[in-house]
Amino acid sequence: MAQKAEDDDKVRLDKWLWAARFYKTRALAKAAIESGKVHHRGERCKPGKEPRIGDEYEIRTGFDERTVVVQALSIVRRGAPEAQTLYTETEASIAKRENAAALRKAGALGVSTDGKPTKKQRRDLFKFHSHE
Repeated sequence: MAQKAEDDDKVRLDKWLWAARFYKTRALAKAAIESGKVHHRGERCKPGKEPRIGDEYEIRTGFDERTVVVQALSIVRRGAPEAQTLYTETEASIAKRENAAALRKAGALGVSTDGKPTKKQRRDLFKFHSHE
């Protein structure tokens, strides 16, 4: 059952994000849009917004923030190689994302996964804060 070309002209943003495989379900795509994780021209979007070819969107998923340009519209979710043809990521976005991943891997963001501080670390923290 083939989709008509004129049907693809009218596609909701949440459905396009789902078809382009940014989110696993349409409900997750809609929730992400409503919570402000998707921007167009620096402004928040609505799930019913109709993306156009050439539009640029900033999309945040987890740690990653991507800036993508819409290349094609689709209302059907297909395999990942085909979904990647729906958009192109900007060069600046790729570089920024790779840099952030390298920083995370190196542990430079200051995110500690060691749990709560030891007794000595708590004493040091208390001493540090009491001298201010």
